[in-house]
Amino acid sequence: MIEWLIKIDEQLFFFLNGLHQDWLDQIMFWISDKYVWFPFYAILAGFIIKKYKWRAIIWLVGLGLAIGAADYICSGVMKPYFARYRPSRNPDFDGMVYIINEYTGGKYGFASSHSGNAFALASFIFFLFKNEYKWAWLFFLWAAIVAYSRIYLGVHYPGDITIGGLIGLSSGYLFHKLANWVDKNKFKSAQT
Repeated sequence: MIEWLIKIDEQLFFFLNGLHQDWLDQIMFWISDKYVWFPFYAILAGFIIKKYKWRAIIWLVGLGLAIGAADYICSGVMKPYFARYRPSRNPDFDGMVYIINEYTGGKYGFASSHSGNAFALASFIFFLFKNEYKWAWLFFLWAAIVAYSRIYLGVHYPGDITIGGLIGLSSGYLFHKLANWVDKNKFKSAQT
């Protein structure tokens, strides 16, 4: 069963990685760069600070913990444990993977921390703002594009980003619940 899933994952990877377009290469490379998103993160922090004032620290710490937990599970636990080569690093696929700017990522890729981190952020922010902003669901679209960019660049299989995304969704949800509990039970009650 596992071998069958791995084969399907590899076939789907080659299909998706093969859909590249020259004009899209640098855009996908840019989308995958975590530092490019810092202004976006600053704007999100501004929204949180505007809504919660001094209590924003609870929510910003919760968001940081959600992303940190997803990153640690994906990169610190799963990648060394499963030791599954990235497509770009798999010697069996030498010359078969479409790679941009000679970027091959680290040695192992299961599960994708880019996907985990993006979906942790998306999930946390969605639950934080879903009642105020109807467009909050767009954070999931953003996370999906970031995750797909990893396949496009040849550094992750679809299974890597799917599992990473599920870890991120769970982490974002759980840490949102924790931050909400701290906000309601520890700080709002202290004000009354």
